[in-house]
Amino acid sequence: MRHISSDKKRSPIVEKKYLVPFILVTTLFALWGFANDITNPMVAAFQTLMELSAAKASMVQFAFYGGYATMAIPAALMIRKYSYKTGLLLGLGLYAVGAFLFIPAAKFQQFSFFCISLYVLTFGLAFLETTANPFILSLGKKDSATRRLNLAQAFNPIGSLSGMAVASLVVLPSLLSDTRDESGSIIYPMLDSASKADIRIHDLAVIRDPYVAIGLVVLIMFVVILLTKMPNREHAGKPVDVKRSLGRLWHNRLYRFGVFTQMFYVAAQIMVWTFIIQYADNLGIDKATAQNYNILAMSLALTFRFVGTFLMRYLCAARLLAIFGICASVCTLGAIFIVGYAGLIFLVLISAFMSIMFPSIYGISLDKVHERDTSLGSAFLVMAIVGGALMPPIQGCIIDMGSVMWLPSVNASFVLPLLCFVIVTIFGFVSVPDRK
Repeated sequence: MRHISSDKKRSPIVEKKYLVPFILVTTLFALWGFANDITNPMVAAFQTLMELSAAKASMVQFAFYGGYATMAIPAALMIRKYSYKTGLLLGLGLYAVGAFLFIPAAKFQQFSFFCISLYVLTFGLAFLETTANPFILSLGKKDSATRRLNLAQAFNPIGSLSGMAVASLVVLPSLLSDTRDESGSIIYPMLDSASKADIRIHDLAVIRDPYVAIGLVVLIMFVVILLTKMPNREHAGKPVDVKRSLGRLWHNRLYRFGVFTQMFYVAAQIMVWTFIIQYADNLGIDKATAQNYNILAMSLALTFRFVGTFLMRYLCAARLLAIFGICASVCTLGAIFIVGYAGLIFLVLISAFMSIMFPSIYGISLDKVHERDTSLGSAFLVMAIVGGALMPPIQGCIIDMGSVMWLPSVNASFVLPLLCFVIVTIFGFVSVPDRK
């Protein structure tokens, strides 16, 4: 009887022998969430401070998400050749180097230097994301792997909200370049060169400090993981045949469409969360207050992630993805065509329906992928984050136009996220399993 009852027990999410490495690696989910969401509002900050166009300021996102595109595949291949621990250490090292490069960037006051710093920083994030997910899955039995990864991923939004809070409560309110007159207009462009130079020195230091602080935290994590014995959970079996894996992945129609869709989804996410500040600015709202709407949007995304998970008990992931895609599209239409605070509310509501999109597209895309191709397949899905680098500059160009027909250009620019959500909706519908 005792033997039978023990068989019926579910495996623990984390076994005691893996508890320490699990806790350490789980903290990394929060670390890259912090970097992602403290960076989004920096686009608007640089635009004002460095007197850039919206298109040029959005090169922050091009540099940030371009790093993912550059390093996702090398990270996957290195993990297979060496170990998860090596991938984690390399990721943390690059993260810290990129963060510390903000010190000379602020000193020399070069926008391009800041972009290079972010590019190097996201080399590290690409290694961490490509390494941490499969490593968490490997820390225990297979029947508890999904629950274990969900637990670890819950810390990512916590890091994201922390990054948003630092931006909203520390960075943006301290920027002298965002000081406004009684009419709500920014006075910085009207100042003389000497006054602008003093403000620039101050504000760049304000932008620099959170990155240096997180760099120190990352460096501490590097030392801790270096000194911690990690389980030897490298990929078993023969090394992957990259050429054959690429061939199998290419001929997997659902996977191919999934990577394409993920690229457009990430583009939509970054555009919505980056240009919400410009949208609010067009309504006369200062940057610090506007960032609070971003925090509200992220809170909705976190809440609806649990709502979506519950709904998946009754609807398949693909069908729910399609429904959320339609809802996100409707909210985006509201943000485009309703000029005023109501449009801003619709823009915030989009995040509720973005909540399940990334993991759902990720899971659906890999559903029919052979186990031996999963590592490389996952890397391409991480690489699809490049969508966040490509489309924000285009949206910035639209915003710079001033107006489009009868609409403010910032409203009209959200036609790009609308296109992305339409693609996500189509992917959801075509992925719904056939009922025999």
